Amino acid sequence: MSLFISNAYAAGAAPESDMTQLLFMLVVFGAIFYFLLYRPQAKRVKEQKELITSIAKNDEVLTQGGMVGKIAKISDEKDFVVVAFNESNEVVVQKSAITAVLPKGTIKSL
Repeated sequence: MSLFISNAYAAGAAPESDMTQLLFMLVVFGAIFYFLLYRPQAKRVKEQKELITSIAKNDEVLTQGGMVGKIAKISDEKDFVVVAFNESNEVVVQKSAITAVLPKGTIKSL
């Protein structure tokens, strides 16, 4: 009919291989998401929870703010601990603010 416009025809049904490729790609992306994002984060959360439950009085700890101190008092019913930085300075922090438990004698070696 026209010299400049070609005729448009309907496409046939999609072959089965397109659906299996799509399903395969979804499974691959799901596995990548699980192994690179979800699993490491779940592992970190589990380790932090174990760390918080294992702290005891006189443990030397590192807080998220970078301060090193010794646990003076632990409140079992609340989520707070008292961290002593020296004999006269004590600070109340949340248990979740504790990043690491340090080996004994770390404060004296600093």
